[in-house]
Amino acid sequence: MRNRIMTAALAASLLGLAACGGGDDGGSDGPVSLRMTIWSANEAHLALFDEIADAYLADNPDVAEISFDPLPFENYTTTLTTQIAGGNPPDLAWIFESSAPDFVTSGALAPLDDVVTDADDLVDSATALWRDGDTLYAYPFSTSPFGVFVNRDLITEAGQPDPAAQLAAGEWTWDNAVGTAAAVNSATDRAGLVIRDFDYQGWDYLSTLWTGWGAQAWSDDGRECGFADPAMVDAMTFLHQAVFTAGALPGPGTTADFFAGEAAMTITQISRASLLTDDAFDWDLLPLPAGPVGEYAVIGQGGVAVLQRGPNAEAAADFLGYLTNPENSAKLAQFFPPPRQSLLTADTLAQTNPLLTPEQLQQVVIDGIANGVVKPSHTDSAEISQAVRAALDPLWQADADVPGVLAGVCTAIEPLLAG
Repeated sequence: MRNRIMTAALAASLLGLAACGGGDDGGSDGPVSLRMTIWSANEAHLALFDEIADAYLADNPDVAEISFDPLPFENYTTTLTTQIAGGNPPDLAWIFESSAPDFVTSGALAPLDDVVTDADDLVDSATALWRDGDTLYAYPFSTSPFGVFVNRDLITEAGQPDPAAQLAAGEWTWDNAVGTAAAVNSATDRAGLVIRDFDYQGWDYLSTLWTGWGAQAWSDDGRECGFADPAMVDAMTFLHQAVFTAGALPGPGTTADFFAGEAAMTITQISRASLLTDDAFDWDLLPLPAGPVGEYAVIGQGGVAVLQRGPNAEAAADFLGYLTNPENSAKLAQFFPPPRQSLLTADTLAQTNPLLTPEQLQQVVIDGIANGVVKPSHTDSAEISQAVRAALDPLWQADADVPGVLAGVCTAIEPLLAG
């Protein structure tokens, strides 16, 4: 019920903002202050944003302050929606790819085509989710493929083959990855493989696995459920056995932090490399393992947008243009792979990613952006996501009827997909 209320609040607040027209800059009598909501409280990320903002402020006396307001990752969109519905919209906001269709089609966001510098440099596939027709409504500042961080020390301790050698030999597959993870869990007191941010609730992170089976949450037009399709049943059966039979992944209620040395492998994005501490353990970064359909990549995106009924829309749009220009996009690439073709070279990315090798950047980031699919997204994303999560709950038991549970997911969401 709570989620339905928030979904309605999102729609109502976005429509309300859209109906009122442009921003309020014209009434300002002095320098304005800009507020941008973000979902990261990472100190390194905030320091970089502050550095870019300080440089902008030095040349723009009409803006007195730019603050970055971290909201909890787990309920970021809900909190942002609450601020909008409560008449306290930020000037700028990060937006998850999962809720992009809601925001982009709402009319609440300001068009960005006139403020984004060198827009012809943007990769078409990276901006597709953030356009309505030909108009760009959010800049996908983070277009980040998922990869597998590997703790080589733990894998060596368990007597398992080096995943990098398996990749070189064309043997980096889900079967081998799960085999290695299970062996580490059996031979040490550490976990095998963690799909970070899944935690048996963030089901869309499982797209990093099921895409290797050719499965989709729903059809490309968003109207037909894919959870009961044979490819999805095979993928989720594999996952269920990896958890409850092989012990390759921590079970429900068990946590393990790769970056604290508690797991052999984790699937996440390169922005998390900032969590690695010097010399804590020997690590590597590899592409996702190949599935039955072969090699593949999955991309998570974050867009930055201007709320056109935010307090200072015109000034916010100008700052967004500065934040996302080629020079600052190169700086942001340290954590957030850019959508700019000119920056997507191993040599360029290596200049701002000293932790990663050119080979890692090529295999995971550049090839991933070129070939990857974006995590699931849909209009009414909050209500659909909650329905999927609730319907999947019975799957996280050792004796679960996998095909039956997945059929139940489709029963739950098909009325929502039909609109």
